[in-house]
Amino acid sequence: MFRITQYMQELLNPTPLGPKRNPPGPVVIWNLIRRCNLTCKHCYSISADKDFPGELSTVEVCTVMDDLRAFRVPVLILSGGEPLLRPDIFDIARRAREMGFYVGLSSNGTLIDKNNIDAIAEVGFDYVGVSLDGLNETHDRFRRKEGAFDASLAGIRLCIDAGIKVGLRFTLTQDNAHDLPGLLKLMEEEKVEKFYLSHLNYGGRGNRNRKADAHFATTRQAMDLLFDTCLERLQSGEPREFVTGNNDADGVYLLNWARERFPDKTEHLRQKLSQWGGNSSGVNIANIDNLGNVHPDTFWWHYTLGNVRERPFSEIWQDTSDPIMAGLKQHPRPLKGRCAACAYQDICGGNTRVRSYQMSGDPWAEDPGCYLDDDEIGLRPVANPSETIEV
Repeated sequence: MFRITQYMQELLNPTPLGPKRNPPGPVVIWNLIRRCNLTCKHCYSISADKDFPGELSTVEVCTVMDDLRAFRVPVLILSGGEPLLRPDIFDIARRAREMGFYVGLSSNGTLIDKNNIDAIAEVGFDYVGVSLDGLNETHDRFRRKEGAFDASLAGIRLCIDAGIKVGLRFTLTQDNAHDLPGLLKLMEEEKVEKFYLSHLNYGGRGNRNRKADAHFATTRQAMDLLFDTCLERLQSGEPREFVTGNNDADGVYLLNWARERFPDKTEHLRQKLSQWGGNSSGVNIANIDNLGNVHPDTFWWHYTLGNVRERPFSEIWQDTSDPIMAGLKQHPRPLKGRCAACAYQDICGGNTRVRSYQMSGDPWAEDPGCYLDDDEIGLRPVANPSETIEV
């Protein structure tokens, strides 16, 4: 996750670099249930409104939580499907809070209503993220259900009225990018504290002219808007939290953005971004699916590292006999092509390796979702010329 607001603040009010502090354990995004009342177009868990056999029981979930806590996992994001469809969701969340986890709820928002808002508030979720795919018409089309937008917005308002920190989650595509300005306006009007933009860009078309490519141009325009909006909110004295995910090139893009506007702060920002280090799938981000399978992150469902019914999560996560886990934990990672030649590996970390794996079968190939042009990544030769892609 790339925290735009945090780094934008460094441009306005720089703070000393200080030592790098790694989290004690990975953030765990836990898909407790696959069932969902919606059938969204871009669902990574391919959920549906039916029960899926073999999901972890309450007792099994509690056993896993004990291991996660002993392993010093700091954060649990309870997700689905739609987690509010799981009958024991509040028992699980309450226990997680009592154990000292930071607990988030990732919901589509349609099932947050007057019948359960008190229970949601009583649990004390640290954060509730509600997904919106655009404004009314766009969202309902993506969610394949008329009235989904209104129901989600009603859930957001109930959370805010109950004093719960709530955020909007938006997955950027070519088909909904036009609604991003309206969503940011909605965020302001509804006094939502956080906005999370998730990239969805699994392929690119070559290494030249990335600035002009339609998909990449859309991404760049969206990032410019987020940066400008974040800066405006900070300068107004009423900041909002803006973050992005699933494309760690965002850090390099911010650095290039800052060079034009804060040239005297660029080196400081570079140091801060390098300390962040970019992608942390398989290191500081983990996923457990509804069947107990462990993945490097939520977009790796096709690749399983082990199952918590057979081995504790703590053992699975530290096992580098798996070649992909070994590579993800390697520093620097064994990258190829443009990614190997990139001058900003220390900031990006090679980006989300799953895109390369899905597109080429090689998890270390250059990232086809990098929207930065060659000059923006300071392309330089690599040691092995055969690994350099012709540009």
